[in-house]
Amino acid sequence: MPNLILTSLLSPISSINHPHPKASGQCLPALLPIILGSCAIIFNTFLSALGIWPSPTIPFNNLSKAPMLHYLTMTVTKPEQPDTPPKNLHVGAINPFALVEAVLGRKLDWNSASTSRIIATILQTDYDELFDMSFNSILYAGLKLDDREEAAEPIDSKDVHTLTERDLLTPDFSRIKKLSDLGYMGLKDLGAIRVKHAVMTNGNLRMTLEPPRSLGKTLSNSEMTALVRDLATPFRAESQASGEKKGWTPPNGIWTDISSLYRQDATKFNNPVQGAIGNSWLIAALMSVAWSDPSSITHCNQTPAAASSTSKKDKNSEGSCTLSIKLYSKGGHLDAPTQTITVNAQVPLNTSSEMVMYARSSDEGEIWPCLYEKAFAKWISSSAKSCSEHPDLTVLSHGDPVKAMAQLTNKNPEYFLTSSRREQDLLGLVRSHCVNLRTIYPLVAYTHPTFCNNKFRGATLVGNMAYSVLGWAAPQERKQYIILRHPWGVCEPDGLTSYSGLVTKIDTKFWPPVELLDGKSGVFAIETGAFREAFSGMGVAK
Repeated sequence: MPNLILTSLLSPISSINHPHPKASGQCLPALLPIILGSCAIIFNTFLSALGIWPSPTIPFNNLSKAPMLHYLTMTVTKPEQPDTPPKNLHVGAINPFALVEAVLGRKLDWNSASTSRIIATILQTDYDELFDMSFNSILYAGLKLDDREEAAEPIDSKDVHTLTERDLLTPDFSRIKKLSDLGYMGLKDLGAIRVKHAVMTNGNLRMTLEPPRSLGKTLSNSEMTALVRDLATPFRAESQASGEKKGWTPPNGIWTDISSLYRQDATKFNNPVQGAIGNSWLIAALMSVAWSDPSSITHCNQTPAAASSTSKKDKNSEGSCTLSIKLYSKGGHLDAPTQTITVNAQVPLNTSSEMVMYARSSDEGEIWPCLYEKAFAKWISSSAKSCSEHPDLTVLSHGDPVKAMAQLTNKNPEYFLTSSRREQDLLGLVRSHCVNLRTIYPLVAYTHPTFCNNKFRGATLVGNMAYSVLGWAAPQERKQYIILRHPWGVCEPDGLTSYSGLVTKIDTKFWPPVELLDGKSGVFAIETGAFREAFSGMGVAK
């Protein structure tokens, strides 16, 4: 790069004929714009090498013909201007791994491909139809697509129905011998039934049909069993809700002090992992804040003597560990007046497995994600006034990840929509908030609720989901990627689904800052083109 600039500077000088020594002084004003423009390019190249500013594409052979201001404009471009904040964002999808664990009361292997079959069975939905809002999946309980299918909006509580065991009974199709026999089962208009799959094998045509829901009901965004409803949504019977004024407890759960799990010798980032409610907006915000500024995260206040006397199984303990954080009002949905919230270390554990049911850390030696989630729920709910230590965590379903970062840091939220920007603009936006390939401001991104042409069909890229933006990468200076972190703390095992432009195996050669994360981080890279297609917007708190 310096050689190119030097050549461009010297070429016009060598082509000038000077009749006498004084004539050379007359050329200096003409060369001044070239010299200043070249200095600006060198400075920009230096910033680009540090990862602070995107690399420009400058036509060096035209330096002698263009005015200085032209090059200064190309080199030091104006920062991206934020868009008007959306009125209300309802971002979030329930973590299916955590939800199924809470229902079964047993631990699953989140990294095993066979777990997908367990999830599909328990949630009564084909695995590839769980992660896109167009399929009305149970992971979006309480949400629906708006009329334009561009955003998620809440379902009215009166439209949420509880399924009984009788509703879930499956009709007996063993006597069906001909297609016409389906009419006796209630399938009158066969021509209108959607064919999901059709394949010819060994001369046999095998088809999967999608019958009307009246024939066989399953879990959906508006119809669910009482267990799933009470575990993952705020929709509960009035009689049950009235009894929660003094505290809330999820089904199959018990509030238990986990102070003894806290360990102060962690050397890597302990990443928050989403639990059995749809609050990826909060988990992604927590991760982005912790990643960009670890000192901004408050850890629990615990004395060594109290820690040694507290047992994980001491369910009646008041808690030897407390957390006090200040949360800031930013207006709108899921907000409250600015105040300091203090919570103890009691969180819901499953009565069978004794596992944490909601937010947890990727490292069992850290508990701050659990306590931040509890404090946030206590802040925005009526429990904050009654000082209950058992706030209803399900009120955190679906929110605004950009505003959440501002509520945690008291910074200004800025929103950037992908539809009005080019791929290079989105990459430049990320790079302008990075140093050494890593974000220094909290940055999040959230996906569209549905794909128009290619539906969200796997657990890595999920519709209506918030992700933490950790930085950018350009391995071997070829393709450029945006580095994201999944709030579920896991990427889908190889072989289930595939998306072009995704890299789920990240090492230090690909992106050096990954060394700071533990091995269960859920970090992946996405090309800028695929990012623009899948994601609806980005946001930063600064």
